[in-house]
Amino acid sequence: MSDLLYSETEDDLRAAVRSLLADRAGHQELLGRIETDSPYVPGLWKALAGDMGAAGLLVPEKLGGQGASHREAAVVLEELGRAVTPAPYLTSAVVATETLLALAGDSAPAAELLSALATGRSVAVLAVPLTASPSAEPSTAATVTGVADAVAADVLLVSRTDGLYAVPAGEAAVEPQTPLDLTRPLARVTTETGTGSRLAGPDEARAAVRRGLLAGAGLLASEQLGLAEWCLEETVRHTRERHQFNRPVGSFQALKHRMAQLWLDAVGARAVARAAADALATDSPDAPLTVAVAQAYCSKVAVRAAEECVQLHGGIGMTWEHPAHLALKRAKSDQLALGSAGRHQDTIAALVDLPAPA
Repeated sequence: MSDLLYSETEDDLRAAVRSLLADRAGHQELLGRIETDSPYVPGLWKALAGDMGAAGLLVPEKLGGQGASHREAAVVLEELGRAVTPAPYLTSAVVATETLLALAGDSAPAAELLSALATGRSVAVLAVPLTASPSAEPSTAATVTGVADAVAADVLLVSRTDGLYAVPAGEAAVEPQTPLDLTRPLARVTTETGTGSRLAGPDEARAAVRRGLLAGAGLLASEQLGLAEWCLEETVRHTRERHQFNRPVGSFQALKHRMAQLWLDAVGARAVARAAADALATDSPDAPLTVAVAQAYCSKVAVRAAEECVQLHGGIGMTWEHPAHLALKRAKSDQLALGSAGRHQDTIAALVDLPAPA
């Protein structure tokens, strides 16, 4: 049986990432940037991906990566979720990287691109809608809408009828769209036939894209976990400090019950998110089921925690100056990302041979 507790290495990684984000990308910094042309904090990606080596956690050492596993990448995503950080980590260091890893053994261009991603020199994004599910057939349309972090990409991984292509961002039309979550930009991506270099044929491409989306969905649960834990901690802190009738509002029994339930939800989310990361790290045959369970559960927990955070802050939580709305928008966006809870419940039903929920 796998040990789902955090290792000393994972705890050290968490502390380093949290310190970096607190210093370079605090909530007040983000609140000031979301109304600009780009929410990305200058220099943050270089520090996180290159200097710290976080972008190469999933990449073997022989290709210039850290040779770590999905468990370590999950810890990074927990911290990025806590801080609601605008960074192409999920899209580039997980989804695109995992897609390329499926091809690296047979494709020299894929291996070369992986080395660039692992060192943080390049950002790659799989040109699929943010809502794409691991169980869905990859789109081969020339235009794809709702592609997350495409505006930050140097290379786009594009599915076509004859395989998967690496298209330089300069050879594609990338039109920014207005997202709900302003910390995760979306774009409409259009590529012309004949652009880019072919990485794999159609069958290999289909399997690689599904592997990338499965890893993304599994580790997205860790982002949702970090988000939910921050919402809970911030709500507890606020209700301890806020007084009504000469008492902390958190001392009222009704609010105690609500926060206790949130704590139980967060504990459950931690268990399933860690299980998903471990299943991916060990290449478990149960990984598709474990990932589906994690997503079906964690997406709801993150939304509920963010909603409670906004509501239990009272009027303060409704203001633009408080970061609670950043958490709520990220949670709602993540609820649909890489497959909705309903889609993952259908996957669970199919894998365990149960009727789909009504």
